[in-house]
Amino acid sequence: QVQVVESGGGLVQAGGSLRLSCAASGGTLSTYGMGWFRQAPGKEREFVAAIRWSGGSTYYADSVKGRFTISGDKDKNTVYLQIASLQPEETAVYYCAVRSSPFAANWYSRNAYAYWGQGTQVTVSS
Repeated sequence: QVQVVESGGGLVQAGGSLRLSCAASGGTLSTYGMGWFRQAPGKEREFVAAIRWSGGSTYYADSVKGRFTISGDKDKNTVYLQIASLQPEETAVYYCAVRSSPFAANWYSRNAYAYWGQGTQVTVSS
């Protein structure tokens, strides 16, 4: 059974920074990459960032480019999200996701990811 566990969320003031971590384990897990999504209250879950293990390519939503940095360790199935200059409207539950197939949808789509964590709350105060 695959487990995906996020950590590092919390309360931060506007303009502040956080580092989120995520580790995937269990079963016969074979990953192609990992990603982060977020869901604010009353809104759809949206793509934030992803990393492909082969070649190390990274993908970002336009709204976070230049402020968020994704990195990871493919051997440990671990991914990190360094977040800077957070704004109150970015208050959300941040979810980690695992992509296990190279043939799935594009990196920005929720459908590309087979396993999900329970999420970690990030709250940005003004």
